[in-house]
Amino acid sequence: MLFAFLLVLHLLSAAWWVGGMALMHFAVRPTAVATLAPPQRLPFMAGTLARFFVGVSTAIVLLLATGLLMVWALGGFSQVGWSVHAMLALGLVMMALFLHIRFAPYPRLLRAVAAREWPVAAAQLDSIRKLVTVNLVLGVAVFVLAALGRVG
Repeated sequence: MLFAFLLVLHLLSAAWWVGGMALMHFAVRPTAVATLAPPQRLPFMAGTLARFFVGVSTAIVLLLATGLLMVWALGGFSQVGWSVHAMLALGLVMMALFLHIRFAPYPRLLRAVAAREWPVAAAQLDSIRKLVTVNLVLGVAVFVLAALGRVG
């Protein structure tokens, strides 16, 4: 029962992070670009990212904790399949990319928005978009690995 609870928390955390990236990338950003001028769009996106990043930070903690607890419950890394090792490796890369986004282009975005430097803010938001695209692809790959690990 505990393992099932850990798995549900793990899956919900992954779904929040990857699904949130997809929502931001394919729905929120394009709609903001199509309907808002830079002085409205850039503060909106910065504020949306602030809220999303709180959830991603929580998801990362839960993913690490639940993932490691499940591996421990199964007897350690020597007892789990290749897909678990691959998911962990990709997950760590995703976490590193998130930390880079959170502590490099995102603060620059906030400073540019506060200074009303719209071209600078737009460039930082574009940098974030490109990194999120990479993380989204990696996140989808993790879901594929999870499915493959269940059948192979």
